[in-house]
Amino acid sequence: MLKSSPLDGLRFAFGTLTVLPVRVRRWDRGAARGGMLAAPVAGLVVGGCAAGLGVLLLFLGAGAPLAAVASVAVPAALTRGLHLDGLADTADGLGSGKPAEDALRIMKQSDIGPFGVLTLVLVLLAQAAVLGRLYDVSWARGALAAVVSATAARLVLTLAARPGVPAARPEGLGAAVAGVVPRGAAAVVAIVVVAAAGAAGAGLGAYDGARAALAVVAAVAVAELLLRRCVRRFGGVTGDVFGALAETAATAVLVVLSLGR
Repeated sequence: MLKSSPLDGLRFAFGTLTVLPVRVRRWDRGAARGGMLAAPVAGLVVGGCAAGLGVLLLFLGAGAPLAAVASVAVPAALTRGLHLDGLADTADGLGSGKPAEDALRIMKQSDIGPFGVLTLVLVLLAQAAVLGRLYDVSWARGALAAVVSATAARLVLTLAARPGVPAARPEGLGAAVAGVVPRGAAAVVAIVVVAAAGAAGAGLGAYDGARAALAVVAAVAVAELLLRRCVRRFGGVTGDVFGALAETAATAVLVVLSLGR
């Protein structure tokens, strides 16, 4: 088997985590490992696009609320809504109260139940509310929040692909990436993302830098709690669980960044 290259990993990350026209040429464990390690890079691009549209609308006079809605809409569009769909499906599975096999069947259905609808509404409202407030303070703080939240959302996918986290099904994205990222490599990526968030926030002041770094740490902690709950409940991870982890982490980052103003 040919050794996977960093380019294979980037293709895997962008090809599976975004709708950008990137062809995934390899679907083996090596490419999956590189892809999950590169997941925050895909998040950085998604977040940059979200921030770019939000800031553009601000400068065109659209106002902070519309800029916030745009910054929430861009990640949804660039993932075909798969992360939001995963969040809704996971909420339905967790809320069903049924055994793992039945819960997984509920998650695989195309419709969305009451738990999923409620979760989607609350999460999207929270994200838009926070971004609207931050854009109202300054375009830079809103843009920073959009970028950091999207990057942290993909970082938690890197961490969830570590050894010891099984797949709940023998097929799908969860099975493809389960356990592919060594713990040490995942920790290094996490440290880099936390440091980068802190450095970016420091451009607005020392307090903002510390809060941006803390926001990523908080997002990882909240996502870890959800991950452990899903593993206990479903017996492992699925593509839906990965989507739920991403949206949960993104929301956690935004909530932390909204505090203290």
